[in-house]
Amino acid sequence: KPSSAASDVYKRQVIYKSISDEEKLAKYAALAGPAIKGAGGKFLARGIPVMTKESGEKTRTVVLEWESLEHAENGYNSEGYQEALRALDGAAIREFRYVEAAE
Repeated sequence: KPSSAASDVYKRQVIYKSISDEEKLAKYAALAGPAIKGAGGKFLARGIPVMTKESGEKTRTVVLEWESLEHAENGYNSEGYQEALRALDGAAIREFRYVEAAE
């Protein structure tokens, strides 16, 4: 249910700085996807960038849309997502960025 005000919609970008265990990442992804969708998150893009510029690195990137910052935080803190994080078990170093959607 997207908000009627674009400024209420948030994008979360997750940039993977490094991945040390692909098996753990796969287990995380199998749990995280349904948990995020169940909490109202919408996947806009995920994968390795097809092109980078300036200081960009070709590392796994995920872009999500949330109805609000509160929804994003509730999704992150949900039991399903926390289970996914336990499965990841430190196998990736990631950077999270939250930005307001453009009008």
